[in-house]
Amino acid sequence: MPSIATISLPESNRASARNLPRSPGADTRSTVWLDSLAEPLDHAPASVDLLQKFASDGLTRIGVAEELGGDGGSWADAAESIAELAQRSLTASFVLWSHRTYIECVVRSNNPALRDRELPKLLAGEWAGAIGMSNAMKFVCGLEPLEVIARQADRAQGQQWLIDGTLPWVTNLRAGGFSVAAAAQPATPGPVPVFSFRSDLQGVRRSQDLVLMGLRGSDVAAVELEGVFVGSEHRLHDNLTVWLPQVRPQFLGFQCGMSIGLARASIAAAQERVGRREVLRAPLATLHLALEKDTGELLGGLQSGVFSSDPAALFRLRIALARHVQQALYLELQAWGGQAYLDDQAPGFARRWRESAFIPVITPSLAQLEIQLSLLNRQASDTP
Repeated sequence: MPSIATISLPESNRASARNLPRSPGADTRSTVWLDSLAEPLDHAPASVDLLQKFASDGLTRIGVAEELGGDGGSWADAAESIAELAQRSLTASFVLWSHRTYIECVVRSNNPALRDRELPKLLAGEWAGAIGMSNAMKFVCGLEPLEVIARQADRAQGQQWLIDGTLPWVTNLRAGGFSVAAAAQPATPGPVPVFSFRSDLQGVRRSQDLVLMGLRGSDVAAVELEGVFVGSEHRLHDNLTVWLPQVRPQFLGFQCGMSIGLARASIAAAQERVGRREVLRAPLATLHLALEKDTGELLGGLQSGVFSSDPAALFRLRIALARHVQQALYLELQAWGGQAYLDDQAPGFARRWRESAFIPVITPSLAQLEIQLSLLNRQASDTP
């Protein structure tokens, strides 16, 4: 495994993390065990309980307030923990991203009863958290209608609904039990509610794992919702347009950790393979500096909370970091040369190449972010 230490962030970007409470050994134990599992996780269902491992390493609790059962710290620390996993395995980081983002949805829910009921098992890695918000994000951007429908149930007391629809692509749908966050279009005009659909609710069905070209250990499947009866106790928030801007900085910011870690790993591998290809040293150094700069901006923005009021800045960083990944893999390919195209002759490269293909299309895709940036720019130019 190439040395990751050679491309870690500058000390100034890590200063805040040193002073925050963390689980003992979380930083040192959270990646080494993945060395022998990265390839199997890419090709097949996980042979280990990833969530239990994350929980035992303290990763599920980073950035969650101590009074809620977490270890404290910041959103920047959570993003870094995802990046650390991505240096070894994008599959593992993808699972942690889904789980940790769902935890954030629960933490920021305006339903305290749901939070008290779900959070302890999520933090302990005993119950999986999943995000089915792809359709909802496109809906808010005006790109497509909601595919999950909520009909008001005929009940005498409380708010209750019958839910129908499909979530075609969801990560971390662990067979042992999961909750998935999704918005549902009400039959009558009004705010769009966001629900937590538990796998033990009648009418919630998980498909077989999707046949992906990689990331096969991430429990990706579709969720069918047919006549699912939910009440107010299952509601994460009563208004999607209010709630989404509150959780989007963490959704995207944590997601950026995947790009950061993969780019670091690829740059490190390329640096070790440069050899006589001295012409690659300058572009690798330039890319390394650009990655550090954008990573620092991301962590700083998560730390300060600025992305809540300036989503465009986060969109641009997500796009920039994804492009760093593509450039890193291109340089790593050149560093390996023809050896990269020989099976089992370039350790980790083929897996990283497949992983890099996922970065531009994970929701929100780069195309969707470009559309949203264009809309925001247009709105800004129309403002007197």
